[in-house]
Amino acid sequence: MFQPRSNVMAAPSEILLSVLDLCPIPQGGTAADAFRHSLDLARHAEAWGYHRYWVAEHHSIPGVASAATSVVIGQIAAVTSHMRVGSGGIMLPNHAPLVIAEQFGTLESLFPGRIDLGLGRAPGGDQLTARALRRGLGSNGETFPQDVQELQGYFRPAPHRGAAPKAVPGEGLNVPIYLLGSSTFSAELAAKMGLPFAFASHFAPDYLQTALKIYRTRFEPSEALSKPHAIVGASVFAADTDAEAERLFTTAQQMFLNLIRGHPKQMPPPVDSMDGLWNPIEEAHVRRMTQVSVVGGPDRLRAGFEALLAETGADEIIATAHIFDHAARLRSFEIAADVFQSLSQPLPH
Repeated sequence: MFQPRSNVMAAPSEILLSVLDLCPIPQGGTAADAFRHSLDLARHAEAWGYHRYWVAEHHSIPGVASAATSVVIGQIAAVTSHMRVGSGGIMLPNHAPLVIAEQFGTLESLFPGRIDLGLGRAPGGDQLTARALRRGLGSNGETFPQDVQELQGYFRPAPHRGAAPKAVPGEGLNVPIYLLGSSTFSAELAAKMGLPFAFASHFAPDYLQTALKIYRTRFEPSEALSKPHAIVGASVFAADTDAEAERLFTTAQQMFLNLIRGHPKQMPPPVDSMDGLWNPIEEAHVRRMTQVSVVGGPDRLRAGFEALLAETGADEIIATAHIFDHAARLRSFEIAADVFQSLSQPLPH
């Protein structure tokens, strides 16, 4: 976890704070519960000043309901009015680029000027699930650069497209594309293509600094973006006290523990202590995966945000939180917004 350091500077006012949601299904609950909670969180997040609200594509995971990502994005956009909404991300190898262009062209037509298209190259699930999704028609990620270029082409105005298939809706629409990754591959591609880049450090932090350095040093300006824009994922668990925030965090720790054991489950309630639930090797693994986490009451949260920004120079932090109790989850995001605003100037809209 990020801790305060003596040389940490406050965040400049242009730093953005956003939400990443996997629509977690609580233990004993249903996908309907998860969606109801996500819609409520989105409404609150907009009121609290969050910049964007992204939904992540995952498949065949009992505790994650965001598999039909485009459908969920449409519902969230419908209950909000100005906050940007999008994917964090669509796992492009699972889909034909034309289909994604049509889906996000539809979303942009319904909610103009508010839709983001974040793209990843991972399967978003295990290999059996990936094969079931693709059925020989998708790719294994090796063609990701070409697929991104093809997808970009579907959004170009008709005079620049020739006789290629048309995305209707989609053609001629401005749908910003972001590349997501947990290694250096997408960092290099985002730099080469002049696209914004988001690093999945909320669960895979090992290459965070290396990827950010590659992205910034190799960035080539494009029509889409004149300078690098780096988004850093972080698990953010806030409460009125440090002890309560740490307790809430045990839900995420249990979910990661189940994941590394190969038995993902629904989102469990928090526990008073993880002692006895994991062995030392498992504990070390979970702590490594969750090291980019900001956990605590308002004071510790502020110090954690400052440390994260000082370490990464992020242009934007996208916060995620698997919190079992919905009211506690709302309170966590409310505290995070208040603390982030207090770092410098009011949070941009």
